Amino acid sequence: MQQESYISQNPEETATIAQNVASLLHPGDVLCLKGDLGSGKSTFVRALIQSLCGSTTDVPSPTFTLVQTYETPRFIAWHFDLYRLEESEEIYELGIEEALQRGVSLIEWPEKAESLLPKDCREIEFEYGTSETERILTFKGWVAGTLKI
Repeated sequence: MQQESYISQNPEETATIAQNVASLLHPGDVLCLKGDLGSGKSTFVRALIQSLCGSTTDVPSPTFTLVQTYETPRFIAWHFDLYRLEESEEIYELGIEEALQRGVSLIEWPEKAESLLPKDCREIEFEYGTSETERILTFKGWVAGTLKI
């Protein structure tokens, strides 16, 4: 699988990367966001959704609700946080089938239900860099040249 990595020096650069990714999304896209706690997944999703819905849009982490939806001008964005999922089949109770058909799915902790997700998911892995704020974002499953970051 082809992959490209980008280094973000701080949360603002991560937000810029997210804004660029937002412009590439279409209904049916599934983004699997992998990485340790605090590695930048929620920062990325917040910036991506605010890019689509407006900078004043409140984007809370769905850690306890497990899913939040956002009406954008182009599609419904579904933000799933599967960290607290106990059984992978619980993802059906969250509306994943509707999300996969009609909207864009942004899935944190996809490992919790990986066998139930489409095989053609686009993946972004978040890793800590060499400084406190540096992050390495590795994109997998993206067509070469589509990322203009």
